[in-house]
Amino acid sequence: MSTDTPRALRLYGRLFEALTPLWQWWLRQRLQRGKETLVSLDQRWMRLPPPRPEGTLVWGHAVGVGEALALAGLLKRLAEQRPDLHFLITTTARTSGQALAQQQLGPAFTHWFAPVDTPSNVARFLHHWKPDLALWCEMDLWPGLIQATAARGVPHVLVNARLNARSLAKRRWGRVLYAPLLTGFDAVWAQNAETASHLQALGAQPERIDITGTIKAMVPPLSADSAELTRWHEALGDRPVWVLASSHPGEEELALAAHRLLRLRRPDALLILAPRDAQRGHTVAGLCGPDTPQRSQGATLPSHAACYVADTMGELGLWYRLSRVAMVGGSWAPVGGHNPFEATALGNSVLHGPQVANFSESYADLDAQGLAVLAHSAEQIAATVAEVWAAASAPDSSDVGPTERAAAHIQQLLKLLPPAPVA
Repeated sequence: MSTDTPRALRLYGRLFEALTPLWQWWLRQRLQRGKETLVSLDQRWMRLPPPRPEGTLVWGHAVGVGEALALAGLLKRLAEQRPDLHFLITTTARTSGQALAQQQLGPAFTHWFAPVDTPSNVARFLHHWKPDLALWCEMDLWPGLIQATAARGVPHVLVNARLNARSLAKRRWGRVLYAPLLTGFDAVWAQNAETASHLQALGAQPERIDITGTIKAMVPPLSADSAELTRWHEALGDRPVWVLASSHPGEEELALAAHRLLRLRRPDALLILAPRDAQRGHTVAGLCGPDTPQRSQGATLPSHAACYVADTMGELGLWYRLSRVAMVGGSWAPVGGHNPFEATALGNSVLHGPQVANFSESYADLDAQGLAVLAHSAEQIAATVAEVWAAASAPDSSDVGPTERAAAHIQQLLKLLPPAPVA
């Protein structure tokens, strides 16, 4: 992007700077609703930041939990190639910061909440952190921050971009902003050909677009408390377990129908239900039947119940470690599917429904490898779970990691960085 700021971006900056009191009011409202903390507010306004690490700093930005974890996986791959690097991950959602903290990424990683997108605040952010490379994950694009990053000559890359026709229609009104932003990216990683075409329609330069698939295949294995895992293993004994993960209304009923069929063969079978919205825990427990243990209500172990409702946040790493097969929700409901790699990374076979538009290429690849199965009915689900339980060994997830193409793109990022210091 040229350092001569386009008129639309200049107007955007002036407007957002003038609206600083409104930003402050809005963030205070979020604080009262529990969506912010005093710490996150300080970070968004660049108050009392920690010292910048010495050396080369890679900055990556993401919004949601899935995007943040995928970005962390990508950055960990970079760290394997360049142990001298330091990493800053900014997120928009509070839950994303919590998920990253649970990953225990190590001292080379720092999490910070994304700065409010006013020119003065962005200037404080960039002056302090001085990133050597900036990565934007998916489409959470803040014009002021991107323009200021480019104006400082910082290489910046858009990774894991996904843009369907509906999203394109919503963003066309802002093409006057998107065109100069997208034109300035050193590289754009699109998940599929549709996204590549839509990004060109918004102004991205076609010669800088590569179709990489999703970087969510790089997500590091979700963490779990080792003491809690031991307690569960001792409590379960040899009970067979399967998981319904990130479920939406209607999908619990399907899983419960399959579980009833499974318990005809294995009366001791346990189904762990982890709804996408943890606040639905009571409703899900009601579907399971009376006296169903509910984690949010203090039931920390499964007892002898047929089902267990895992209605807490950030514990999928525990549930996946206890199971051999996972029914990943959002794919029977009209949602578009959720990330299957979190399950496969921990040795689970994946069951999914037909509505996987958000991860269509990923599920097609996993289906072809035999690591995932499309199931339309409770009978199909029960049969597949029983087959996995009967198998002699857990599924091999070694082929789920980054492909050679993904590794090549990591090399592309490395070329944008200053050289490593000479030992």
